[in-house]
Amino acid sequence: MRSVRNILIGLVISSILLILVVNYVVHRATKSQIYTDVDNIPKNKVGLLLGTAKYMDKARNIINPYYQNRIDAAVELYMAGKIDYVIVSGDNSTQYYNEPLLMKQDLMARGVPEKRILFDNAGLRTLDSILRCRDVFGQQRFTVISQRFHDERAIYIANNKQLTTVGYVADDGPFDMAFEIRERLARVKMMLDLLTNKQAAFYGDKVEIK
Repeated sequence: MRSVRNILIGLVISSILLILVVNYVVHRATKSQIYTDVDNIPKNKVGLLLGTAKYMDKARNIINPYYQNRIDAAVELYMAGKIDYVIVSGDNSTQYYNEPLLMKQDLMARGVPEKRILFDNAGLRTLDSILRCRDVFGQQRFTVISQRFHDERAIYIANNKQLTTVGYVADDGPFDMAFEIRERLARVKMMLDLLTNKQAAFYGDKVEIK
């Protein structure tokens, strides 16, 4: 019984150490590519706006602050002339859930012209969004738009794929411990995906951005 307990304790400690090491590696490898000041961030033709659910509670019309802050950040970049186009990349897996469409509508409501917004309806995961930005939209250099934790993970993937990216930091939402734990685990999953050369679920026809 004691040996089983020791093995379990060892597995837990090893898992915690793995999560901490991966988090440190990702943060350190990407920190020079993360920007919080719109005046200092380099200009890129394309901004990749990573999707998330718009509503925390749709029935009561409670907006997800992570979503709203990403929209704010994308508008800020566009209005400052730091990007010329926005790729709205997210989940459109059912007719009842369409992250890119909602992002496009909200960007247009804030003054971003429709012709400057491009759909990526198959950005099912961060890895998919990065790979599709490269392989479908033909971009080797672009700006990632999301919260810092998400920017770091996306840029780490892009670095691994020899892409040139920077990240613009949208404000966070309220602190959520479950969310923080999920992100740490997502980084470990990302490492496994990179080691196994995981591909996007869908690619499709190429889209030219002139």
